[in-house]
Amino acid sequence: MVRLWLMPLGSSFWLDETFTAFLLHHGPRDPSLAVAPQVVASVYYSLPRASVSLFGDSEIAYRLPSVLAMAIALLLITRLAARLIHPRAGWFAAFACLALSGINYQAADARPYALGTCVAAASFWFLVRWLDSGRWREAFFFILAAGLLWRIHLTYWPLYIVFLLYAIVRIARRETPAGWIYGAKVFAVLGAALVPVLLNALAILPQAAAHAYAPPPLYRELFNSLKLGLVVVCGIGAWLLSRWRPAGSSAGERELPTVRLSSSWSAALLIGGWWLLDPLCLFAYSRLSDNGIFLHRYLSVALPGAVLAAVSLAGWFMPPALWRQAALLLGVGVLLLMGQWRVAWPRHDRSDWRGAAEQLYVFGLAPETPVICPSPFLEARPPDWSPVYSLPGYFYAHLDAYPIPGKPILLPFEISPQALQYATILTKEILPARARFAIYGWNQNVRPWRDWFAARPELAGWSHTTFDQFGDVWVVLFVRGSDTIPPTDD
Repeated sequence: MVRLWLMPLGSSFWLDETFTAFLLHHGPRDPSLAVAPQVVASVYYSLPRASVSLFGDSEIAYRLPSVLAMAIALLLITRLAARLIHPRAGWFAAFACLALSGINYQAADARPYALGTCVAAASFWFLVRWLDSGRWREAFFFILAAGLLWRIHLTYWPLYIVFLLYAIVRIARRETPAGWIYGAKVFAVLGAALVPVLLNALAILPQAAAHAYAPPPLYRELFNSLKLGLVVVCGIGAWLLSRWRPAGSSAGERELPTVRLSSSWSAALLIGGWWLLDPLCLFAYSRLSDNGIFLHRYLSVALPGAVLAAVSLAGWFMPPALWRQAALLLGVGVLLLMGQWRVAWPRHDRSDWRGAAEQLYVFGLAPETPVICPSPFLEARPPDWSPVYSLPGYFYAHLDAYPIPGKPILLPFEISPQALQYATILTKEILPARARFAIYGWNQNVRPWRDWFAARPELAGWSHTTFDQFGDVWVVLFVRGSDTIPPTDD
């Protein structure tokens, strides 16, 4: 965990993390945030706010709550594996979690997803304990956790279907002291607690398409989201290990597979639902509505379900004596394969906004040197965007997180007639009066503008160099023919 979760904590924010910093710096009522009500609605931001107040304004402080949340989630997932699959399966489940890059990514991410995974795991844990015991205390904690889950992110709604189906199956099969009336009361209280969130989600729904970053997903993307590789590897690995006969183990212990899946139908429903329903629902919604929300980060809450599915398949072949050895082998493999050993300090994300901003300082830009900044945020489109957009603002949250030298010249997320008209004015009236200017931003936004400016007749005789060593963040420096371009720091 030190290598996978803690060492990346000091690396640069990626784009959405700069938004987290912006919201904490300026508050949820900043006028520029009115275009993204679905993001501001999360209760997550109280955690980094508390961390920053204690430890100061740094990348590490923003990310510490996610480390804590994922550590708690890991504990709960191991407890669920022990309860649903086998008492010795906990360590194997823990290392299977670390085998998924999405889980490790959440742990070092100043975004709501680690908290969502933690609260989802807590919801399932207290749901299982409530139905095991029938006690009101566990029911209260289930309502508390499940009532909080949708307030963390609005895409987590499919899990409530799993909660309900699991409870119905256990009550119908008489696997719980809780009866129909008791169960109906618990879910009625939970439903009442979720009414304000539902009303907010319905109010935001008409403008959801304006915030969709991805096209409708392909079936290949659905297949990849299920993490079948982990499931298959764990199953095959357990089968191979089961061929080994450890010295000193009894014949019965060697031969019997240890998957328990206590109350197997209901346990299989919980694990399968947690694993499959969230990707399937978001996939169907994205395809039917053309609102592409089928993104890895929105699907991260389903990753523990994939882990439990992998542990379940391993359990069908695993003799009791081999759980510890299997966990050790899996842990060594995870450390070797996931540790980013080619670098001394692994980065959290390939987007190095901090490094790119520092590169602009290396150029020694004068205060009035233009730095053209296409917004990396999808919502930065006319009429919400204009050339006189006020800074600091949501559309340019990365400039607030990592200030840059020079004079920012603001462009929208994509090339539009308004943007071209403004850029034409720049090439005729502003840029030729300077010896140099820069373009700074997400590479998909920078590349077309770089080519457009390079082709302008007003800039004939100028040269440019692209600095692309900052992952998907680019810096392009344009200089007049007589000027010089500083060398890179590679």
